[in-house]
Amino acid sequence: MRVLGPAALPCAWAVMAAAGDGAGGAALAASVRDFVAGQQDSCAAEVAAGVKDGSWTVLQLVEALGSCLENTDPRTRGRGIQLLSQVLLQCYFQLQEKEVLHLVLFYENRLQDHHLVIPSVLQGLRALSMCEVLSPGLAVSVLKTIFQEVHVQSLLQLDRHTVYSIITNFMSTREEELKGLGADFTFGFIQVMDGEKDPRNLLVAFQIVRDLIAKNYTLGPFVEELFEVTSCYFPIDFTPPPNDPHGIQREDLILSLRAVLASTTQFAEFLLPLLIEKLDSDLQSAKLDSLQTLTACCAIYGQKELQEFLPSLWSSLRREVFQTASEKVEAECLAALHALSACLSRSVLSSDTEDLLDSFLSSILQDCRHHLCEPDMKLVWPSAKLLQAAAGASLRAYHHVTHNVLPLLLEQYTKHPQSSQRRTILEMLLGFLELQQKWGHVEEDESTLLSLRDPVCSVVFSALTDPSVQLQLVGIRALTVLGSLQGFLSPSDLELVVDHLIRLALCEEDSQSSEAAMEAAGSLAPIYPKVFSGRMVPRLEEELQSEREEENSWDARSLRQRCLQALAAMSTHPSIVRETVPVLLQHLWKVQKESEARSPQDMVSVCQSLHRVALQCQQLEESCWYFHQTVVPCLLAMAVQAAMQESTQTLLGKALLEEEVLSAMVPVISAATTHLSPELAAQSVSHVVPLFLDGEVSFLPQNSFSCSFQPFEDGECLEAQRRLVALLMAFVCSLPRNVAIPQQERLLRELLALSCSCNCPFTATTAAKCFAGLVNKHPEGQQLDEILQLGVNRMEPGLAQGPCRMQALTLLLWVTKALVLRYHPLSSRLTDKLLGLLGDMELGAATADGFFLLMAESPDVLHKGCHADVRIMFRQRFFTDNVPKLVQGFHGAGPDVKANYLKALSHVLNHLPKPVLVTELPTLLPLLLEALSCSDRVVQLSTLSCLQPLLLEAPQIMSLHVNTLVTKFLSLTLSPTMAVRIAALRCAHALTSLPTTVLLPYKARVIRALAKPLDDKKRLVRKEAVAARGEWFLLGSPGR
Repeated sequence: MRVLGPAALPCAWAVMAAAGDGAGGAALAASVRDFVAGQQDSCAAEVAAGVKDGSWTVLQLVEALGSCLENTDPRTRGRGIQLLSQVLLQCYFQLQEKEVLHLVLFYENRLQDHHLVIPSVLQGLRALSMCEVLSPGLAVSVLKTIFQEVHVQSLLQLDRHTVYSIITNFMSTREEELKGLGADFTFGFIQVMDGEKDPRNLLVAFQIVRDLIAKNYTLGPFVEELFEVTSCYFPIDFTPPPNDPHGIQREDLILSLRAVLASTTQFAEFLLPLLIEKLDSDLQSAKLDSLQTLTACCAIYGQKELQEFLPSLWSSLRREVFQTASEKVEAECLAALHALSACLSRSVLSSDTEDLLDSFLSSILQDCRHHLCEPDMKLVWPSAKLLQAAAGASLRAYHHVTHNVLPLLLEQYTKHPQSSQRRTILEMLLGFLELQQKWGHVEEDESTLLSLRDPVCSVVFSALTDPSVQLQLVGIRALTVLGSLQGFLSPSDLELVVDHLIRLALCEEDSQSSEAAMEAAGSLAPIYPKVFSGRMVPRLEEELQSEREEENSWDARSLRQRCLQALAAMSTHPSIVRETVPVLLQHLWKVQKESEARSPQDMVSVCQSLHRVALQCQQLEESCWYFHQTVVPCLLAMAVQAAMQESTQTLLGKALLEEEVLSAMVPVISAATTHLSPELAAQSVSHVVPLFLDGEVSFLPQNSFSCSFQPFEDGECLEAQRRLVALLMAFVCSLPRNVAIPQQERLLRELLALSCSCNCPFTATTAAKCFAGLVNKHPEGQQLDEILQLGVNRMEPGLAQGPCRMQALTLLLWVTKALVLRYHPLSSRLTDKLLGLLGDMELGAATADGFFLLMAESPDVLHKGCHADVRIMFRQRFFTDNVPKLVQGFHGAGPDVKANYLKALSHVLNHLPKPVLVTELPTLLPLLLEALSCSDRVVQLSTLSCLQPLLLEAPQIMSLHVNTLVTKFLSLTLSPTMAVRIAALRCAHALTSLPTTVLLPYKARVIRALAKPLDDKKRLVRKEAVAARGEWFLLGSPGR
């Protein structure tokens, strides 16, 4: 190897270097010496820092390196150039144009040096490639020199990556200069990339190829060579090593290579034969990659590229769909066929060009059509899927396929009388009908479907009257699709559709058909609101009002319930809501008046239907406000009237005041309120709150009552009125937070007093929940602090002694939850109070149950849906603050109350995100195992539910306690409580996820013990026992 002496340094650069002299020369020389001779790499950073802060210049550095660069030892020269390159990488932006010029010429020259020097030279060129002041022509010069002088694939991975980085930098900043090289640049890059194996470099190389194509660099005669140098990696076969710090996944390489292969039509003649070849592979991954690449290519290909290969492509796709056992391969085949059909549909035809789409679809029809005539045979569904994939690509393809297929399917439906065969045929027909939805309106001049309207409707209507439930369900789905095609159904057909839906919804014995018919009505009602308002609503109203001899028989009640459900299901359009809501409310008035003869369940059914309507109205502001102003006053009026009658010792309306009915009204009022705009909500709250505080009933319909409404007054005769606080809770706790509540402080005081003093548990609880819901949303400040202090002052004496301890505990639980959710400082004090009550002999068990309330999602108040202030990760914070106290309390508690601490702990842990729990598992697991020995069924069930996912997520930690776990689980499989038996069997099943070597000593014991649950009297228990025992039998078997 030739040693480059000082003559190699350009003359002008030598003059400039010699001129550099500064005060820091000695320090610089020392740093250079330490780096080159002393092998102290840290000196490079010191030199770079000196250049940056002006202590010395790059020129002075070159002068200091002079003897190193002239040294005959290549290692010494390499260290000198390495130092210069490392400094340039940190200071390249400070260089002047003239400096860059001479540095480039110097580095180009050094590319001919010893191979030990080349890596450092390349690093220097990478730094210079990032300079903005690079003179024109230098980028081309550098790349030409690299292409000529450097055998890139003989370099180490990092050095090859440096070459790719230099090319990438020049392509992003010197595009026009590089394009001036023409095909020579492409050829040079091919030589650089040829033989690359490292995935880190391949990702960069693939990106360069994509840029070559996307930015229209000249490929010249090297198209095939460029394809070969990239396609040799197809399909990607790469498994990242364990703990790979680079994080490159197989999918990254696949997508990057696919972007290259599918980036230009110039690759088509080489790529398509390759894809066809790989489709014959035995490897599923190769098939999938080939199919996905074909789909990607179809986005840019045209008839010209595909024509020669269409028969082979179709043959391969057909074979895979007909023969494969893999759903993934089938799905990708269908996607590829869809893409081919779409590609051919896009092509613009000239008068002398063959229409490849027609010939392609004809081939598909020829190979698949006859299988549709064999609904019991294996290939009927693969054929239907292929035809639907091709037909769904374009309207032209759809017309071509359906013109041939729809008449055949209608004919086959008539020919095959069996319900199972007809179901298969109708499902295929449904698939083609659903494709029509993509193009909306049915065009009269082109549509095969429109010309077959009568036979299609006849087939669908016949399916609706068939005894087979499964055929009915397919028919209902088909009916929904036909109804969604605008212009397809005639007025007489629409009336028949509604009649069928009414019959199926009300009279069909099977609940599946009834529910499906109601869902169909809900889907079609917004499209044909007048038809459903004029035909379906009156029929359902008539059924509800009709008198029957056996009014309370099961059949009559079932029919009424279905009418109510159907009215709710079809209320999906504002005009229909205005028809159905009065019918539902009228029926509720009727049921209330007949409450002696009706069960509370009749009222609950009406409320459930109103709740569904409320949820459907939430998306439309107009319907939402109509529902609210119509339904909420009506429900309040009925409830107030019933409470008045109860107060005057009249039995009429008593059922409405039962807990079951009031609880069913709560979600109706809540759903009707949560989506109101602030303006409308303020308008409504100005009526509702005065009703409860002042007895202001003027806004209620039928508001002439026999006495005043005073739910917050004392007196036994007002107990019925106090129960209606549940409805107040539903309303005020669902309001948006920015809606001001009139007389809020007074309302809070009344609720607080009622919750602490009322003897009715239902009323006391709803008052406590309403108080908590308002406190949760109350703005920070003195008013909130005062009301909370007042609450604490009422709770503490109540908890200490007296007849209202349980009411005080209920209030404490709900207020604590309200404050925990919003991270209020007082929540810690209240939680500590609860922790202390766990040791109380009278309230300890109820307090432990209350920890479930603190952690679980509340269905009616204090959740995000009703605008409560719920902070993220409040459960994690509660866990961190209180579980250590629970553990400490457990260890210090007497034997009579230890179970309370275990129950509270299990409730907290059961609602905690499992990743958080896993980190604390080593310290908590002994307590959880002890909880399994607790006789309380709630504790057992909660603990088992907590342990099951931990067995799957933390097997190593759980393995340390395997003996105890096996013993406890097997013992609980004999529990008298079915839910505990099921949970224990699921945990025994989950045990099999622990390391096999740990479990094998217990295998025979567990299999014997699980034999008894196989004979359990409950089917669900037997089912879990079979699954668990089967896994234990397979434990340790080969291939498991």
